[in-house]
Amino acid sequence: MSVKAFELVPAVEREQVMGEKVRINIECIECCGKHLYLGTNDCFIHHFLLEEHTTAKGKLAYNVQKLLHKYLGLKKPVAELKAASALERLIVLCDSRITVVDMVTLEPVPTGGTKLKGVTAFCVNENPVTGDVFCVEMAVVLARRRAVQICTVHEDRVQMLKEVTTPEQPCALSLDGYNICLALSTQYMILNYSTGASQDLFPYDCEERKPIVKRIGREEFLLAAPGGLGMFANAEGISQRAPVSWSESVIAVAVCFPYVVALDEGFVTVHSMLDQQLKQTLSFRDGHLLQDFEGKVVLASSKAVYILVPLPLERQIQDLLASHRVEEALTLTEAAQRNIPKEKYQILHKRILQQAGFIQFGQLQFLEAKEHFRKGQLDVRELISLYPLLLPASSSFTRCHPPLHEFADLNHLTQGDQEKVQRFKRFLISYLHEVRSSDSANGFHEDVDTALLKLYAETGHESLLDLLASDNACVLADSAPWLEKHHKYFALGLLYHYNGQDSAALQIGVQIFTKRFTSKEKTGQLNPDGVITYLQNHSQALLLYLEHLVLEKRLQKEKYHTHLAVLYADRVLGLISRPSATDDQLSAARQKLQRLLKESNLYRVQLLLGKIQDSELLLLERATLHGKSEEHDKALHILVHQLKDSAAAEEYCSWASASHDQFYRQNLFHQLLSVYLDPDVPGGAQTVAAVDLLNRNADVFDAVRVLKLLPEEWSLPLLRPFLCGALRASVHARCTSQVAVGLARAQNLQLQHDRLKYRGGPILVSEKKGCQLCHNTFSEPDCACLPGGTPVHIHCVAKKTLNLPVERQQENAHRSSHT
Repeated sequence: MSVKAFELVPAVEREQVMGEKVRINIECIECCGKHLYLGTNDCFIHHFLLEEHTTAKGKLAYNVQKLLHKYLGLKKPVAELKAASALERLIVLCDSRITVVDMVTLEPVPTGGTKLKGVTAFCVNENPVTGDVFCVEMAVVLARRRAVQICTVHEDRVQMLKEVTTPEQPCALSLDGYNICLALSTQYMILNYSTGASQDLFPYDCEERKPIVKRIGREEFLLAAPGGLGMFANAEGISQRAPVSWSESVIAVAVCFPYVVALDEGFVTVHSMLDQQLKQTLSFRDGHLLQDFEGKVVLASSKAVYILVPLPLERQIQDLLASHRVEEALTLTEAAQRNIPKEKYQILHKRILQQAGFIQFGQLQFLEAKEHFRKGQLDVRELISLYPLLLPASSSFTRCHPPLHEFADLNHLTQGDQEKVQRFKRFLISYLHEVRSSDSANGFHEDVDTALLKLYAETGHESLLDLLASDNACVLADSAPWLEKHHKYFALGLLYHYNGQDSAALQIGVQIFTKRFTSKEKTGQLNPDGVITYLQNHSQALLLYLEHLVLEKRLQKEKYHTHLAVLYADRVLGLISRPSATDDQLSAARQKLQRLLKESNLYRVQLLLGKIQDSELLLLERATLHGKSEEHDKALHILVHQLKDSAAAEEYCSWASASHDQFYRQNLFHQLLSVYLDPDVPGGAQTVAAVDLLNRNADVFDAVRVLKLLPEEWSLPLLRPFLCGALRASVHARCTSQVAVGLARAQNLQLQHDRLKYRGGPILVSEKKGCQLCHNTFSEPDCACLPGGTPVHIHCVAKKTLNLPVERQQENAHRSSHT
């Protein structure tokens, strides 16, 4: 399965190597830090400086500067270059001899000691065994010699340490410590030049295909095997990894952990050392060289050089996760540990585990998801937040950014599949139960316990009561409505009790009666009379139940309304007699009583009047009760003369006339005006209140009646708002009636027009035409029409109409006599 692990970036263009020369080819490459060396077939060494930079699009690119090129004077291709950076030397194989040149000037350096000629191949020991950092160990293969020479290169000399014989002429080799991995003419083998021990690996025909021997790590090599396989072998000759399957025409390989990069005639292929799978394929024609240098992979054709830039492992991991390739992503993450600092790796590893868990969670792989959540130390609120409304409103949690998953919520995840929804909820219950019993919930117990309570309640889980009966951190403000919504009243009582709210728990007890299911599927509706009898000794519960029947269920029964009103009145009277009662308590209780007295028409008025008659504080309630009995004079007397509250009196008139016609309303307001103007009451007439009443309600009063009632000494300016309003109302009524008359006339005219339209076309009358009734001619245009459009004289029609009853009597008599 593919993943983008490398990008191919140009480094050295052909013009920078050959100039105007066409036949120049690159034969070998070497890279040391920012310095790139090329050996060409015309015996030149080219030295370039590579500077990395980032383009405007965020891509890595290289600025290349050519520092020097040097001709070696041997007229042979430069076959191999190896850098010895500690010595600032470059080891060169050209014309079957090894020479040493300065890395900066490329000038040959005189060296004493062993002269190495007839060399067919050499390699540098990247795991040296000598303790001298200012020398380079290498192994050399000489032509027509079944041997390998072990040498050291110093700043001023080359020294041979040992010669090791081999069964056959070596073709290629690689060195690690004391271990030499050799490609002989017919097979591969491992040879320890310190102990002399050797191990044959597997056969290989060097004449049929070029062998490949590549050191990939400490005491581990990669070899090109028959059948297009890349075989791994350690110093003991054992393969600890499965082989890589690549092309049979591979000509070079490089290693950039965790990938093996192979070059064949037309492609560059990238294989994972972790699962041996092909991960990426790049088209590359005329490939010639492929080598890795300290994590940098250099690729060259015969004319130009490119760099295979590895993408950051984090980006590769995210690409795998985006494709839901969880196991590959986790494997790559674990492999990345060797390249990332410990603290940074721990953060990365946890996040990848969490992301992997959410991917498997979305695929209903709950066991795997739970394990990854646990190992990744997931903040459980990330999971809870996927379930709508489970987190309490007081939670300060916000999701991780960048997000750990692509899901909006559970609805997005399940697309309405209720079976899936239930599976997800069962998983969360199980997971939260485990989290709650561990240290993973530290710091957010409220979020976990509240979410668990909500899940228990909506799924009917048996552990709901156990949760509430034990120590818990359920948020009361969120949990109580949820339990009530799902009719878990006993659990709700436990919740209130746990939070020290026993009075609220009592209300929950009432809801056992008030919230009983009444549908066909869930029978058990209770008889209200039986419940009232049962609750008789529990006054507060009884009050709550009656409120349910009267205010919520709207049952229209006098006894329930009267009972509730009596309980309200008893509560108010009790608070009045209790010295410790606060004004707020009394005000709230009176508001309930007043509301019921105004809105209900079913309670027994006289019973309640007798109950509150002696209380001087309940005058407003007494006025309301008198109003219910149509005793408006008594009610208005209380409001005006005892309470002295003109606003309450005016509001009373509006309330008492709300369900009646305009005439009733007008009479009630006139009655109030009369009370204000009554001079026989203590204090005399209330002129100011009367004026305010008239000026505020001009449209209600009959102006003529008002003017007859008002004292003669009142000035007109005092009543200006009232008079203006009355005049405006009168003019408005006159205009409205005129409009109505006009509309009626227009409608009548329209009806006449429609009638004429349906009567047919014009009737022709002339002096030559005669009446069908009298047969005389017409002397004037006025006429009447018989059915069918026949014109007749109007007086003939009238005469005919008058004679019609007489004719019918004669006709009836004739029929009777005939009979």
